[in-house]
Amino acid sequence: MKITDVETIYLRLPQVREEADCGQDALIVLVHTDAGITGIGEVDSSPMAVHGVIQGPYSHAVTAGLKGIVVGEDPFETEKIWHKMYQKNIYSGRRGIAIHAMGGIDMALWDIKGKALNLPVWKLLGGGFHRKIRAYASILFGDTPGETGERGRRMVDLGFSAVKFGWGPLGKNEADDLALVREARKGIGDRMDLMIDAGLCYDAKTAMQRARQFEEYDPFWFEEPLQPDNYEGYRRLSESTSMRIAAGEEESSRLSYIDLMDRGKIDIVQVDLTRCGGFTEAMKIASLAADRGLPCVNHGFTTYINIAASLHFLASITNSFILEYVVQEQTKLRDEITFQEIRAVDGWVKVPQEPGLGVRLNAEAIARYRQEWK
Repeated sequence: MKITDVETIYLRLPQVREEADCGQDALIVLVHTDAGITGIGEVDSSPMAVHGVIQGPYSHAVTAGLKGIVVGEDPFETEKIWHKMYQKNIYSGRRGIAIHAMGGIDMALWDIKGKALNLPVWKLLGGGFHRKIRAYASILFGDTPGETGERGRRMVDLGFSAVKFGWGPLGKNEADDLALVREARKGIGDRMDLMIDAGLCYDAKTAMQRARQFEEYDPFWFEEPLQPDNYEGYRRLSESTSMRIAAGEEESSRLSYIDLMDRGKIDIVQVDLTRCGGFTEAMKIASLAADRGLPCVNHGFTTYINIAASLHFLASITNSFILEYVVQEQTKLRDEITFQEIRAVDGWVKVPQEPGLGVRLNAEAIARYRQEWK
């Protein structure tokens, strides 16, 4: 079997709101083969930039379009292909968008292997640690404390046992921050796990102060309070509180995760397969976290493609325990572009058992939201 083409499809809602909701557009990567098997991948990044990385021409020995690198390769040779893409973009792509683009291709290759062998990806990865995974409802803070509490109550009614509130108005001032977290806890009750996603809004001193103030509301973790490269700030914060500090969704290779773990001293390692380089790199990151005694969880705020990939990943590592499951009002792309709806039932989500990722694209919905490249 050989790779014959790599296709990038840009999807976007007719109206996009200026808020921290990355479910409003999507970049789908399709890898085609001469055996008639097409693999599906996704990239959560800047769609136009990723399109350029994949479809761009050859420039020189260490900067080349990914499509030209992988066409003609055997899709089963995922480790070799990952290394080839990395080496041939080592000048322009050791971090960031090029790694994101590589991840979309890598995800599609694992989907191809699963479809060809009639096995789910988690089995190819040697997994089987979970048949279902506890999920936490991932939502944005409301515009007001009262709206935040109401959102929490809706998550309780949906059967979740853990909720993460993020971004939104958090970080504007001390009084509002405390009111938002207080109402979040009040909304979900005392028995639920509460996670707080600060969305990079604090400096180290303020984050240390907020950690002390938030402890009253017993958060399970405090996520991304600092800028991602502020390793010294993360170390100081982690050492100042008993609260778990979570981070990682901004990272794009295992080397930056090593810095975050070893220099930043974080407690929860968050991995987004659509950003970190796909399954091939994510498995290495999870192993590095396990070696340090750290739990590894997914990040995913986009489509069911990413959710399915995350389930396969979490089922294949020893140090996973919970799944991020987006419960956001504006989810038309997620709910329409695949035939599968991966639902949380009583706060748990089943790991897919179908070949590959276990998702199929809805061609009609793809056509409805597809944007032409300009």
